[in-house]
Parts: sequence; structure tokens; C-alpha cells
Amino acid sequence: MADPSTADFPSSPPAEGDAVAGKEAAATPVEALRLYLDLCRGHRLRLAVAVLHLAVGILGHLIFVVGAGWLVDSTLSSLGLDVTMGGTRERPEIDTVGAFLFGTMVVTLYCTYVDMSRFIELGERAAARLRNRLFGHLVELPMGFFEATRIGDLSSRLLADIALLQETWTNDLRTYVKNILMLVGAVVLLFLISAKLGGVVLLTIPPILGVSLWSGARIRRESASVQDRLSRTSIIIEEVLTAIRSVKTFANEAHEAGRFRSAIDEFLKPAVKVARHRAGYVCLILLVLFSCIILLMWFGSRQIAAGHLTVGDFTAFMSALVLAATSGGLLAELLGRFQRMGGATRRVLDLLEESEEALDEGTVPPGADEKLSGAVEFCRVGFRYPTRPDMTVLDGFDLEVAPGERVALVGPSGAGKSTVTSLLFRLHDPDSGELLIDGRSARDFPLRWLRGQMAMVPQEVILFGGTLAENIAYGRPGASREEIEAAAKQANAWEFIERLPQGLETRVGDRGVQISGGQRQRIAIARAILKDPAILVLDEATSSLDSENERLVQDALDGLTGNRTTLVIAHRLRTVREADRIVVLRDGKVVESGSHEALYAADGYYRALCDAEGDGGAVISNQ
Repeated sequence: MADPSTADFPSSPPAEGDAVAGKEAAATPVEALRLYLDLCRGHRLRLAVAVLHLAVGILGHLIFVVGAGWLVDSTLSSLGLDVTMGGTRERPEIDTVGAFLFGTMVVTLYCTYVDMSRFIELGERAAARLRNRLFGHLVELPMGFFEATRIGDLSSRLLADIALLQETWTNDLRTYVKNILMLVGAVVLLFLISAKLGGVVLLTIPPILGVSLWSGARIRRESASVQDRLSRTSIIIEEVLTAIRSVKTFANEAHEAGRFRSAIDEFLKPAVKVARHRAGYVCLILLVLFSCIILLMWFGSRQIAAGHLTVGDFTAFMSALVLAATSGGLLAELLGRFQRMGGATRRVLDLLEESEEALDEGTVPPGADEKLSGAVEFCRVGFRYPTRPDMTVLDGFDLEVAPGERVALVGPSGAGKSTVTSLLFRLHDPDSGELLIDGRSARDFPLRWLRGQMAMVPQEVILFGGTLAENIAYGRPGASREEIEAAAKQANAWEFIERLPQGLETRVGDRGVQISGGQRQRIAIARAILKDPAILVLDEATSSLDSENERLVQDALDGLTGNRTTLVIAHRLRTVREADRIVVLRDGKVVESGSHEALYAADGYYRALCDAEGDGGAVISNQ
């Protein structure tokens, strides 16, 4: 994973929509099942045990139905009524049937406990594995993906979509399988009890299937649209809470509430429409099923009157039919939920199908196992951001930096200064030309290893919400306590850390808001010191600090740069006058290069920038 400070590179504006939009609306049931089975890899024996106990439990329900019919016939027989249909059938005694039913109930409940607990466990494990897989995949996607995708949409996929899949896998999947098996078993039992009555039931299957296929496809399409609209509300939540300070300072609470209300309204209309369709779908199927029940009650009564069926058998038949009807109705309702799951599955699969960065492709050159020498050369580099293909950022850019040299990049907004450092970290690759590091194409190095040779101290430091020690150690995970303390002392951070009640174990809060800007800068410097990079990028780390903090941070930076190759992004020209070389960019090209004195004396573009800054220290903004 790249150093978090690289997240402060400015990115191009997001494109309309997102990078993973525009694909198939919803996953098919086969795709969803394949994903679940893949996530259950290593636990398929538990899945087989769960399905086996589920099947035995359903068999227990069916046997219970038959036993209930025996109990009715045994009761009628004890009253002296003939229930043997001409003496061809004997029924067990009432006590025997009662004991049999109790034993069947115990076995059925045990099997239900085993299958339910196993399905819930497997669903939780599958969801946890999917979250790990999706997040691990997400952080290894290229920078261009994040520039074209809204963070709120990604959060929605990680949270809302996987939560929906988790609910499906822990509850709905088991219920779905159970009711399919129950429906099949009940239909078979119907024919075993009475083939004539079973034939009547068979006539109702084609219309039920027709309604299911027609309504199911429609609900699947509409549910995917609803899920997408819901994700837009997550995007707004993410944006507003991230920028809550701006919302407050601009007094835009009502505006943001209205924007969220509009997104909810856009979600609500199709959601209600889908709910009505689902309700109508369930009622339509139940209409067919209960019409069948009424028909069978009439036909079965005539069969009993004609002596072709006992009262107990008819009781068992109708009980089995209720099981079949209930299972069919639940399947109809569950199918609507599975349509929503199909939309969530597709969104997750689309994200998993995004191509990762090739972090480990390439070779480390002989003799460079420990550290690069730090020579950097941009050769006729041209670049445009993928989301802004009509805007050239760098055009024939040339720059050569010797090992250990400190070079400052200055120029107006849009000149391409930070784009240069973005290419250096290979957050993007040049469209044309070549970037060489130690005389070798940057593409030939393993990307993970190459970024491990670099560090950045940004202007706006964003820390993680853990402890100070964890934030410093992010420069080199696994560093010892002594190394962390040494880095903090070298960064002039130890003095304020010692004054904190919990020292290095002090938690910095969300994005580091519980410590000051100058303290955050020194923590970022300590992180870079601990990483001990060959190439260092400084994005004007003192521009927003007061004079005292600026002095402390500048002293730490002077100790950090040492003999490292250093690129400085200059916002205030007075901060880079001591650089070995100042490179002036304009319209994506180098227009001047030299020391401060030489460039100022040349009376060119650099002098105009210095004169524009004047004594007031006006900010030269950054691309």
C-alpha cells in the first residue's frame, strides 16, 4: 500500500457517474450462487452437513403430516367408524401414533437447529471474507479509478451491498433452499396419497411458473435501479460529513439537507413501485394457490363420500398442500428479495472485476536491494488525466535531478508541478516520453518496491485515527518503539508528545483533528524519517503554519532532506531560495532553471513571480 501522504496529490475532477457504472444491471442467480460457493471454499463440508440436516428436517415435517392423518383415522376407528376402505388398511393405535409424532418432532427440531446454525455461520464467514477481499482489492486499484469514482459509492458497496448479501446468505438462502425442498417433497407426498388430487394440483404449476418468470425479471431490473439510487444517498452522506466544516462555515445546512431530501425522493418513488410490484406478485401467486385449495377441498370431499379416500388421508393431503402452498408463497416473496440481492451482487462483482495495479511486476536491479541512489529524469514527458483527456497537463516536459540534489518546482496554478510528483510515485504513467529512475525506466521496477523508496510530506497532512505511534510507524510498519521515538525526536515532535498524558499512545482523532497543524506536520516528517526514503517530495510543508511552528518544521525538514534527492513543490517562493536548483514550470513545460540569484537576475518569468509575491508573501497556488 502506498504511503498515505500520497493521498494528498491533487486529482482531476471525477467524471460523471463512476468508473464501475454502465455494466449489466443485476447478477443472475447462478452468478450470485457461484460467488457464495467461492466464498465458502474451505467450509463446503459444513455446507453439505447443513443441507443434509435441512433435508432430513423437511422429511420430518412430511412424516409428521402423514402421522397426523394416521392419528385422525385411529381416532375415528376408536369411535367405531370404518376407515379401512374395504378392510385393506389398518391404522396404529392412538398412543403409538402419538409417541411416533413426538419422536418425529424431536428429530426435526434437532435437524433444524443444526442446519440453521450452520447456514448462519457460513453466511457470516462468507460476508467477512467478501469484505476482506473487496477492501484488499479496492486499495490496490490504480489512482485513476479513484479519480473517476465517488468515495460514497465505494462505501455503499462495502457496507450496504455486502450487508444485503450477508442477510441473504445467513437467512434468505436457507429459507429459499428449505422451501424449494419442502415444495418438492410436499408435491411428491400429494401424489403418493392421491394421484387424482395430485393431478389437480399439477394443473396449477404452469400459471404459477409463468407469473414467477414474468414478474421476477421485471422486479430484478427495477431493484437494480433502486439500489443505485440508494447508493447516491450514501455518496451525499459521505461528502457532507467529510466536508462538514465547509458546510458549517458557508451556512449551507439547509442546502445539503435539501440535496439529501431530493436524493431520497428519487430513491423513494422506484422503491415504492418495486414494493407494489412485489406485493402484487405475491398476491397473484397466492390467488392461484388458494383457488387450488378450494377446488381440492370440494373434490376431496366427493372422494371421501365415494369411499375412495379416508378422512385421515384427506387430512394428510390437505396438510401437505398447505405446506406446498406456504412454501410456494414464501418462495414468491423470497424471489423479490433475491432480485435486490442480484443488484447488490452485480455491483460487488463489477468492483472485483476492476483491474488492480501491478504492484509486484518488474525486477529490482542488482545492487539496489536496499536503496536507490535517487537519480530522476523526465524525458519529453506528455500527460493528460484520464478524466480530462482534452486538457494537456505536461507537454514535452524535461527534468533531470542528480542523486542528493534538492530541486524546487515553482510556477502558477495549472503549470503541472504536483502532476510531476504524481508521475514520480507512478500514481499515473506518462502518455508519452519516459520517466527514468537511476537510469532505468520506472515501469521496470516493482511498483510496491519503488514507492517504498519514496516519501512525501504534504501541505495538508491527514493522519489516521489511531495513536501517534501508529501514525509514525506507518512510514515503516513493524518499527521498534526506540526507532519511533528517535524519528519523533529528529522531527522536533518529541517535545509536544512528551507533554501529552498518554505520550505516543495518544489517539489523534478522525483525520488527526485533535492535534494542531504544526504537530501534524511534524508527525508526517517523523513518518518520512522512519521510512528513510531515497527520494523525498515536500509539498510546501510550512506554508500554512505560524512563524514558531514554521521554524520547528523547517528545522526538521532540513534534517530530513540531508543527502536525499528532494523535490519541493513551492507555494511561497521565499521558502525555496536555498534550493540547489529552482525549476520554473509554465503550461506543462520547463521555461527556466537555475539558482534563485541567477533566475532573478535574468529578469524573466521567475522574477515576475517573485515580484508578484512581494513582501506580503502571496501564495503561488499548486496544480
